[in-house]
Amino acid sequence: MEMELDAPSFEAQQIESSPHKSTGNEEKGTHIRFLLSNAEAGAIIGKGGSTINEIKSQSGARIQLSRNNEYFPGTSDRIIMVSGAVDDILKAADLILSRLMDEFYAEDGAEMDPESKIRLVVPNSSCGGIIGKAGANIRSLIEESGADIKISPQDMYYPGLQDRLVTVAGTLAEQMRAIELIVLKLLEDPYYQHSANTPFPYAALMYNGMNYGPNGAGVMYQNNRQPNKEDRSSSITIGVADEHIGLVVGRGGRNLMEITQLSGARIKISDRGDFMSGTSDRKVTITGSENAIHAAESMISAKVASAAEREMM
Repeated sequence: MEMELDAPSFEAQQIESSPHKSTGNEEKGTHIRFLLSNAEAGAIIGKGGSTINEIKSQSGARIQLSRNNEYFPGTSDRIIMVSGAVDDILKAADLILSRLMDEFYAEDGAEMDPESKIRLVVPNSSCGGIIGKAGANIRSLIEESGADIKISPQDMYYPGLQDRLVTVAGTLAEQMRAIELIVLKLLEDPYYQHSANTPFPYAALMYNGMNYGPNGAGVMYQNNRQPNKEDRSSSITIGVADEHIGLVVGRGGRNLMEITQLSGARIKISDRGDFMSGTSDRKVTITGSENAIHAAESMISAKVASAAEREMM
């Protein structure tokens, strides 16, 4: 059963821990942000908040989780921010990832350590330090940690978005080593700490009608904006590949309902076999204000684009 707990209830007093002697940076205050699905968030919260309170108590870190309707743009994933001294952050990250490994990835009787991935949210301005000149830094991080590290292209999710996703894949030990190296690299960036001031800025993107994003891969547009004088609404029809319609609709219509609620647009999907002319793409008609249409089509495009990205991996 999923619980919704407001972010303020997750705030904890920062507790100092003994610094690691290897770098001298572990006493510095910093933070990391990464994404969790709703199911993963539920596992980390625990019944009545028991699990997340235990993680905070054991690590000494401060932990904040975005609300149910506050997602990273282009995804249906919530954001968790862990802040404090470096040692505290790494301890909390280890506890969180261990919990997720046990809950979602570990297989009974498996001889090898399970692998998973974590998607860190990093400001565009800080990604250069991770990448390095001609990719030298990120190659070094990969070699030293053994993890697979990829950084999403700038503006992949929405134009003007100030953050990118750094995906770290591997075993728990590999991920934790990579996260440690990335955190230490981010400590060198004097501007990185500013991103802690607004850990979850994306609700504004979703509700204020700002630029939402590109016309995603696999989506075809038909210019049929038809002003309606009565409610000042208009409509467009986009084509979505038949095999991707399920991603737009979601289980039990969940995704479609979410897009409708967040954008304020009305969405109608054509019946099976009713395709846009000359294609095998289903018709998706979006009706509403200009901002509502823009929001809805961008969310749909993002879901299709994320599917295309997974297919290419």
